[in-house]
Amino acid sequence: MTATNEPARSELESLELPSMAPGSVLRKFGPGMILMMTGIGTSHLVTAPAAGGRFEYALLWCIPIAYIFKYYGFEMAFRFTHATGRSIIDAYATAWKKLPVWYVLITTVIQAAVGQAGRLIAAAAVVLYFFNQYLGVDIPGLNNDRELALYALILAVLAVTIILRGKFAAVEIATKVAAGVLVVSIIVVYFVQPAPASEFVHFFELDAPEGSWLIIASFLGLLPTGIDVSLQASEWGKAKKVGMGRIRQALENQGLAKPFDPFAEGGHDLAVDTARLPGHVREYCRRWFRIGLLDFGVGHVLSFLLATIFLMLAAVWLYPSDVEGNAVMGEIARIFTDSVGPQMMIVFLAGALAATYSTAFNYFDGRARLVGACCRNLFRSTASLPGTAKDELGSEHRRRWYSEYNLYRAAMMFSLISSVLIIGGVPRPVYLVLIASALAYFVAPVIFFLNLYYCFKVIPKQDRMFYPSTFATWFGWISLVVFTGMCLVLILQRIFGIALFGA
Repeated sequence: MTATNEPARSELESLELPSMAPGSVLRKFGPGMILMMTGIGTSHLVTAPAAGGRFEYALLWCIPIAYIFKYYGFEMAFRFTHATGRSIIDAYATAWKKLPVWYVLITTVIQAAVGQAGRLIAAAAVVLYFFNQYLGVDIPGLNNDRELALYALILAVLAVTIILRGKFAAVEIATKVAAGVLVVSIIVVYFVQPAPASEFVHFFELDAPEGSWLIIASFLGLLPTGIDVSLQASEWGKAKKVGMGRIRQALENQGLAKPFDPFAEGGHDLAVDTARLPGHVREYCRRWFRIGLLDFGVGHVLSFLLATIFLMLAAVWLYPSDVEGNAVMGEIARIFTDSVGPQMMIVFLAGALAATYSTAFNYFDGRARLVGACCRNLFRSTASLPGTAKDELGSEHRRRWYSEYNLYRAAMMFSLISSVLIIGGVPRPVYLVLIASALAYFVAPVIFFLNLYYCFKVIPKQDRMFYPSTFATWFGWISLVVFTGMCLVLILQRIFGIALFGA
């Protein structure tokens, strides 16, 4: 063992195995919970109530389809990061002419503007309702649309400032606490007057009432969240620096894994042969992989239950209602005030703001992180100055405009400015939210395919720890076919006027 490899060997030998006790595992949850919090926003607080208010229980079938058939689209991104210690965007960079990375970069920039406007507007709508309707406070000289844009600007500037100053952890904790209040209140309100058991049949009946295509596309696009967010989750998983993500550099230093060069041919440098790793290291990676899957799985199930409850609550308390306009939060708040009483209003507003703002907050970080990751794999100058963690970067990263850190900051500022401008110019906020959801759906099949493809291509087939099981393999590809088919059906209906399911 050479002197230069001695620190790497010491790091591997001193790895502390994470406890698998239930309480300890819960405390270690991270990227999966962030993914869940990112999804529990507009999709749950706007799209689900819009579905229940407009179409009662008819669209219940969309929810399990979205969650079941999108599961492996997300799971494969988590799996890849745990298996390689790298982001799945790095795998995309091994494709011909890096076309998938260009695709992600272009769609991410679009979503950073239009998609972020849809998410930010939901948080701004909560604040607007709180001041206008709950407190009776108006800003002189501004109509509701301009006031909504002003609140969106304030929330956006606050989020970006907190992220760039590195105080995300404190906000994340506070948001989870407030969102927990919302979750508890939702469950309490649901049992005040549960949906009739006879309506559960709509989970299995494919129905598409006239005018519902946009909500269907929104459900499939943004529940639990857009599959493109799996790319953000992969970046978050890498940044967490546990499991393979923590030891990848040490493995490279010891010659147990090859250094990855995004500008070399092929993707073989991404793989790690776990059979070559010491038993202690394999167990360390295995445990963190199990924690990661539990982190994602628990969040996935909780998100499903909340989306279902929100739709049912709207069907019970709001139907028939269009659930639209700038007063949408007041309309949805009726669920809580009508069922329990006016005292529930402040509880709903606190939880709703936490849920919607966490979505916008995480997207500011996640979209900008993706732009930086794409540039890191597209341009040699950016690849020479990688990283977004301010405390770990040298002065060169801050001085050079093309460093990943500065591109990350620039992308965040673009998202802030463009999304607020869009909000100020669009008078139909709920429609904008649904459009943003639908956009996420139409890019999803490509991301889904690439996540599957690179897991099977990069992870060694003999690696029984990380390589997908036979069930995961078959159901993953079946899910992709079903999901892509749904996309094509919706396109046929919208563009060519062909009726969906005979509606």
